[in-house]
Amino acid sequence: MRWENLTADPAGGPARDAALFGAEAVTTRTFDTPEFRGITFHEIRARSIVNRVPGASRMPFEWTVNPYRGCTHACVYCFARKTHSYLDLDTGLDFDSQIVVKVNAPELLRRQLASPRWHGEHIAMGTNVDCYQRAEGRYGLMPGIIAALRDHANPFSILTKGTLVLRDLDLLRQASEVTDVGISVSVGFTDTELWRTVEPGTPAPERRLDVVRTLTDLGIGCGVLMAPVIPFLGDHPAQLRATVRAVAASGATSVTPLVLHLRPGAREWFMAWLEHHHPHLVPRYRRLYAEGAYAPKWYQRRITRQVHELAQEYGIGPTRAGMARRITTPEPAAPTAPPAPGPTQLTLL
Repeated sequence: MRWENLTADPAGGPARDAALFGAEAVTTRTFDTPEFRGITFHEIRARSIVNRVPGASRMPFEWTVNPYRGCTHACVYCFARKTHSYLDLDTGLDFDSQIVVKVNAPELLRRQLASPRWHGEHIAMGTNVDCYQRAEGRYGLMPGIIAALRDHANPFSILTKGTLVLRDLDLLRQASEVTDVGISVSVGFTDTELWRTVEPGTPAPERRLDVVRTLTDLGIGCGVLMAPVIPFLGDHPAQLRATVRAVAASGATSVTPLVLHLRPGAREWFMAWLEHHHPHLVPRYRRLYAEGAYAPKWYQRRITRQVHELAQEYGIGPTRAGMARRITTPEPAAPTAPPAPGPTQLTLL
């Protein structure tokens, strides 16, 4: 693999001056356990962990932290698949089974947060690949990452399909006492058959909604990113209603729909899956996505309107800034009696 060439900008921009890590820093491991069978881990010591989002991105944040590359969730539509091509790995099976682990992520983040050049901007996690995928159960990078953010009172957010986030509840509570912490869970649909084929490595949708319920019950606000809404497979009005109803029952603070988008790398893999499982839909997809990676605006607006109407019906609303955050304000100290008068210091003035 061309580890030294990990300088390509995901948006196609110029390479940075130095590679993110060198080939001599890579340790490759496999584990003969059922949950990791067929998966290869490439442990590396990264040179940078806080990444700037390209200016042309539609993302509402500027900085990310990604302790992993590749994802065992194996979602056939994952837009991050293209990033594996920068390693000379394919964007299909290799993305699902060749996982890069930045083993020094916590210590590196702590060092970067302490730099005088860092000004405490919001950091988003789980927006490229899931930071709570199965690999996190073995490598345990997130506790150190959250602790570093807590200790520097640095605002952050987490988006996940994983239930492992509940392991770090105490750290998340501690962080929320000193800074803005946003947590969102991704649940695009509740259709079990659709889940089994398009998200085979993820916890079931109902398990993810259990995460929302647990966080909410403990006073930690959690929103749901209803993503992706998959055209012609998960967008029937009855399916949208079932999903929003389940989201509302979980106690989510918000629900935000996001229609499937098919960037290069993901598009080829998804279309191959579609040809195998739903060949009759291939022509419809070619027409719907004829203009590029995103569905037409009219379609996106229709889905958004339907979901927001359902959310209003079930008593939840679209995401607004800060809704999925909870900051604990310390109780004011009880008034104390004034101290007894003591000797008075005389002054000439």
